[in-house]
Amino acid sequence: MATIRVVSLVPSVTETLLAWGITPIAVTRFCEHPELPQVGGTKDPDVGAVVELRPDLVVLCEEENRRDDADALAAAGLALHVVNIDALSDVGPAMAGLADAVGAPSPAPWTAPERDPSIRSRRAFVPIWHRPWMTLSGACYGSSLLAAIGVDNVFADAAERYPRVTLDDVVARAPDVVLGPSEPYPFTERHRAELETIAPVRFVDGQDLFWWGARTPAAFERLSAELA
Repeated sequence: MATIRVVSLVPSVTETLLAWGITPIAVTRFCEHPELPQVGGTKDPDVGAVVELRPDLVVLCEEENRRDDADALAAAGLALHVVNIDALSDVGPAMAGLADAVGAPSPAPWTAPERDPSIRSRRAFVPIWHRPWMTLSGACYGSSLLAAIGVDNVFADAAERYPRVTLDDVVARAPDVVLGPSEPYPFTERHRAELETIAPVRFVDGQDLFWWGARTPAAFERLSAELA
């Protein structure tokens, strides 16, 4: 059977397809594979360039990509596969659906180990942006992943998916730790002093925290070890 020609507009999907031995014919600049043709960003793909490639399938994400771009691609007659990941439990079904869409063998199912109820969960503030400060609610994959590890997001109850907060708001939630991810905003040592006015700081790999798919099992193990 001929190899399917896929354009991936989702970094997690690009990584997963490559892990399965499927090389997309084009990706976004955020997929971190400069050796592959690029067709813009996740929020601003070059729709015309994608159409000119005449792919068999374009993979998008409900959260990461814009509906207008999906509609334009569909209107051009391209087949789309849309993934939606809100929690760790969504990963298995999304991987199976993606495998079916690209004609890959269905991946072995993986579930996170059960949390030990005798171990007290730690409460974490997870900034995702700086000036304005932003964080994530419990309706996000990263929050769900942390919860499975035993780290509870102090803004899990926020009504907005990515609420803006002040440092006073954060202090009032009394987190045990601040987890500074390397993306989408690159928190580094230069932010430590400011973040430590809230709680002790741990810097973590933002891709392990926010990218899902083929990386999820290993990311779970790495973050578990780092935050043990």
